[in-house]
Amino acid sequence: MKHLLTAALAAGLATAATAQDLDKVTMGTNWLAQGGHGGFYQAVADGTYEKYGLDVEIMMGGPQMNNRPMLAAGRLDFLMAGNLLLSFDNVRNDIPTTVVAAFFQKDPQALMAHAGQYEDFAALTEAPTVLISKDGQFSFWQWLTDAKGFRDDQLRPYGFNLAQFLGDEEMVQQAYATAEPIYAAAEGAEVDVFLLADQGWNTYSTTIETRAELVETDPDLVQRFLNASIEGWYNFLYGDRTAAYEAIMAANPDMTVEKLEKEMAQFEKLDIIDSGNALEKGIGAMSEERIEAFHDLAVSAGIIEAGEVDLSKVATTQFVNKGHGLDIKQQLMSN
Repeated sequence: MKHLLTAALAAGLATAATAQDLDKVTMGTNWLAQGGHGGFYQAVADGTYEKYGLDVEIMMGGPQMNNRPMLAAGRLDFLMAGNLLLSFDNVRNDIPTTVVAAFFQKDPQALMAHAGQYEDFAALTEAPTVLISKDGQFSFWQWLTDAKGFRDDQLRPYGFNLAQFLGDEEMVQQAYATAEPIYAAAEGAEVDVFLLADQGWNTYSTTIETRAELVETDPDLVQRFLNASIEGWYNFLYGDRTAAYEAIMAANPDMTVEKLEKEMAQFEKLDIIDSGNALEKGIGAMSEERIEAFHDLAVSAGIIEAGEVDLSKVATTQFVNKGHGLDIKQQLMSN
C-alpha cells in the first residue's frame, strides 16, 4: 500500500492550518510498517503533522521497495535510514543527502544465542558457527573480528531464516533485537540477546536523512517535520498507541496488536529510543563527537578507509538537541 496515511485520518482534530495550506511531505521508511516506525505513524494518525502544517505521506520500504535512491531523486523528502554507515556511503559517493536526526540512540543489531548456552558476550567467540548476512559481513562482522575476538572460520551465511539456528543449540546468529528474538520465542526457543551497541558498536540508528538542498532552502519545513515527528514518538512511547497501531496494521496486515506490543517491550527493555543524550536533549538527539567516534571505529575495523568521508557533510545537528517534546513526556508520565 503506497499511499498509506493522509491528513484525512486526523479529520475533526483541531489544527493550525487549513487543508489547502498544508505542505505535502513524503517520507520513506526502511522496511514494512512495524513498531519501530510507530512515532511517525502516530504523528499522522493523531494530527500532529497537520498541526505543524504538514500533509505527510509515509511510503513503506520492504523486500520489493528500496526507498534509498528515491530521496536523492527527489521522490522522497525524508528517508528513514538504518545506521551511519549508509550515510558515510552517501558522502563517499557524492550523494547530496544529510542526516538531520537520529531516532534510535542504539542500533538494534544484535547477536542471538540459545538461552544459557554462552555465559556472556565474550564467550560467543567460542561458538562453532555464527550466521551473518552478506551486509553484516561487510559491516559489523569486520568490527567483531577486529575488536572483539571473533574469527572468520566461525562465519556462515545467514539467509534470514531461523531454521538453522533452531536446529543447533550451539549456533549463534545475527538478530534485529526487536524481531528475531520474538520469532524464536514463537517457535518455542528461549534465547539470549547481546546488543552490539552495549559492546561498543556506537552508531546511531533509524536516522532521518534529507537532501542537503532542502536543508539550505527550506529549513523551516525540516524543523517542522522533525518537531512533529519527535512529538509523535513521545506520544507513541508514553501515551495511547491505539491509532498508530491501527495505522501500522492497515499498512502491514501481518502485524497484530500482540506482535506490536512484544516489539515495543523489546525496545523498552533494551533502552533503544529514549536513552543516552535523548534523555536531556530530546528524542532525535545527535552529537558530532559520537558521529566522529563511530567513523573512527569504522576506519579502525577496515569498514571504510581513512579520508574517504567528509564528516562535515554526514549530518547536521541544527534541528535537534533542543529538548523538544520533553514537556510532553513529563505530562504523559505524570498522568
